[in-house]
Amino acid sequence: SYNFQTLRDEVFMLARDGNVTGNRIGPSRSSCAIHVGSYNLNRESIYVQQQTISAEGPSGIAFSTNVPHTVRGKGETKMCNDCHLSTANDNNAVMAQLLMHGTNYLNFIGRYCWVACEDHGLFAVDVTEREEPQAVIGSTLHRMAFPDNYHEHVEREFQYPHAHEHPGNDIVENITRPFKKPVVHNVMARGEFLYAACGPAGMRVFDIAFIDDKAFSERITTAPVSPIGQRFYVRTPDCAYVTAAATTAPDPTRTHLPENHEPNIHPIYAYLLVADREEGLVLVGAGTLLDGNPTNNFIKKDVVFNPNGILTGAHYIATAGVYAYVLCDAGLVVVSLDDPKCPQVMSVVGHEFLHEPTNVQIQFRYAFVTDHEGLKVLDITNLTHPVPAASLHIEHAHSVYVARTYAYIAAGPQGLVIVDVKNPLAPFIDQVYNANGCINDAHDVKLGITYTSEFAYIADGANGLRVVQLTSPHTPGYEGFSPRPHPQLIGSFTIPHGGHAVNICEGVDRDRAVDESGNQLSVFGRVGARPLALHEQHKMYLRGGVPWALDNVRRDFSVPEGFPREAALHQQVERSIYGQSLHPQAGQLREGAAPPPMTTHAPQRDRKVVPVRGWKIDK
Repeated sequence: SYNFQTLRDEVFMLARDGNVTGNRIGPSRSSCAIHVGSYNLNRESIYVQQQTISAEGPSGIAFSTNVPHTVRGKGETKMCNDCHLSTANDNNAVMAQLLMHGTNYLNFIGRYCWVACEDHGLFAVDVTEREEPQAVIGSTLHRMAFPDNYHEHVEREFQYPHAHEHPGNDIVENITRPFKKPVVHNVMARGEFLYAACGPAGMRVFDIAFIDDKAFSERITTAPVSPIGQRFYVRTPDCAYVTAAATTAPDPTRTHLPENHEPNIHPIYAYLLVADREEGLVLVGAGTLLDGNPTNNFIKKDVVFNPNGILTGAHYIATAGVYAYVLCDAGLVVVSLDDPKCPQVMSVVGHEFLHEPTNVQIQFRYAFVTDHEGLKVLDITNLTHPVPAASLHIEHAHSVYVARTYAYIAAGPQGLVIVDVKNPLAPFIDQVYNANGCINDAHDVKLGITYTSEFAYIADGANGLRVVQLTSPHTPGYEGFSPRPHPQLIGSFTIPHGGHAVNICEGVDRDRAVDESGNQLSVFGRVGARPLALHEQHKMYLRGGVPWALDNVRRDFSVPEGFPREAALHQQVERSIYGQSLHPQAGQLREGAAPPPMTTHAPQRDRKVVPVRGWKIDK
């Protein structure tokens, strides 16, 4: 089925149109974010919500440029700060949306929420209905579209009944690694595979293609064909985190035809990025997992990078374009992966500003870092050299997830702390939500949107998975760019046998078409269409490498003094529309009175006065 969840009118993005219009700049939209599912004759779900990939490598989470249908001038459709930096510095998220970097607000979680549970393995929790509309169970839409199922959910005390689990190891490891308990620190699902950081067992890949197929008794497998026919693991001493440079699946290994006018995908998107506490940054080639060929799935370490031990203690990685922001014992280390096989350390933000950093998120010109002291903000206008910019004290700040103008912080016993970062240089706590004490061990949080409602998926430690509805059609201003969230706990899943939920898999970006270095990620629906190149983006907000800003032009609808005729006409129009004049002082005209003489340097001409609806106006 095809739905229109991404056709949202508060999203404004600019791109280059197709060749037939001369590649002129115009609006673009995420109108073709395709996920594919299929059922067989036995009503078995062969695959569910799989991403597509263009023949030449860009992600199938596609974008379409569109010709504007308006000819109205500036100040009537879009204002200056819709495309340029504001002097109040309050449109960082707007700029991220405009330039198609993504805002984490439209991310797609889908039917299954993947949860890492340390020594209790990993879980795929059913959080939506199978039938369309795939409402999140317990949500406002669920109550409206599936009233009987919603009533059952209430009777279960809002507990999700179904989940699929895996202990996190292969059956062979019972022999090769006896008496060693498996561990799963974090998970990342992309396409048919799920990547997991498994501590001393290294990084492991799980096949999740048949997670929704009832014909399979083991829906999560470590060797879908044969342990001899593939190698789905990489041994590292202490793997703490694994990620990829994109939640979508661009493939740089595919061939190109010049007549298709498609971009080359940067080679960084062929790798998984692994943070190991001893080996530092490890790059693992994953292009073979995207080509549909099961005979070449033998992954290995392609790059191990830890010069002079600077990345020792690496436990988290975020990417900004071709740069990896690695959190480690030294603080935050920026590593250039422009040539993935020859990484380079660019800069370090050390303990003078960051104290035991735990998580980092990127949004346009700023990086948001949680550490032992709370939330720290770095100016990354120059991606290679972050500059400390602001801080906010928050206790137990484990992780942060930035979606448009709000940062959502998993703050342990405090629950979910929502910080207003509309102006990244002046963050403040908007609200703290713990569902009356139910959320009291928050380790991680991710956001996803389903139809018109936003949801937070929280790894709540000993309490398991928590799902919180942030917005609904009843939320004031929910159709706007960033409505203030109104959190409501709608569902939970308790990890069996006393397990702890520590990490939530991030959803698929549906509004990110280009990275911060100008590399295109997604296919566009018109031949030759593309996002703005990096130098074109820089023209919007940099001059000589320095940011420039301006205020919105404020239109002055008043009539200048000395133009009584125009003032009277203006009042007449206002009366006909509003029933009264909104500017009675304009021209100081009174009903039934002759207008004052014209004050102009031009010579006075002969005039005659004619009555118009009680007014005497120069003709």
